[in-house]
Amino acid sequence: MINVLVADDELPAIEELAFLLGKDDRIGTILRASSGAEALRALETQAVDAVFLDIHMPAVSGLEVAAAISRSSRPPAVVFVTADEDCALEAFELAAVDYLLKPVRAERLARSVGRISELIRDGGAAPEMITVDQGGTTKMIRRDDVTYVQAQGDYARLHTADASYLIRVPLADLEQQWADAGFIRTHRSYLISLSHVSHLKLAAVRPSVTVEAAELPISRRHLPSVREKLEATRIRPQA
Repeated sequence: MINVLVADDELPAIEELAFLLGKDDRIGTILRASSGAEALRALETQAVDAVFLDIHMPAVSGLEVAAAISRSSRPPAVVFVTADEDCALEAFELAAVDYLLKPVRAERLARSVGRISELIRDGGAAPEMITVDQGGTTKMIRRDDVTYVQAQGDYARLHTADASYLIRVPLADLEQQWADAGFIRTHRSYLISLSHVSHLKLAAVRPSVTVEAAELPISRRHLPSVREKLEATRIRPQA
């Protein structure tokens, strides 16, 4: 079970988030704090696995709370919950596991809890982050949020479940750099994340792969390597 602390200076926001977390079977104890200072006091006496922090709290902000707990020997995972997109860069510089925008959707919160579970299981390995620009704003996104990449000339468009981002890196470069992270080339225009694949059609006529809600082609040139990769990941009975 994952024990958490929810900190926000608005009581309705605390209760709403606590209600949503309480519906998740993976969540255990839910502590509450109505200020940054109260959150720090709670963390001195209570051990938790994760802290859900509002950023804009008076006196001691969520960012200051995160900076303080990052100096502890075994800091809990930090998820920022805010109405402000502009602090994402600072948040991820503090090794935040996630950055949720208010109002928080139940399915999005469930993904955050899943990330916390992975972090606990993997012994605290930090996620790979990518800096992207969108609408004149610099953001940071997790590489494991990228479902597939689409070639656009000398650029590549990173697709996530919520948005897409154009970066000035050729697809061929990403193919080499991200191979160890489970990304494979399926077409001259597409690089996909195996962890986000939901369906495959490997027939000789119009083979394709479905990543999230997108059905993408598999070229005849890349079909053998896709088959080989899938065969390598197949679970077999012990001899």
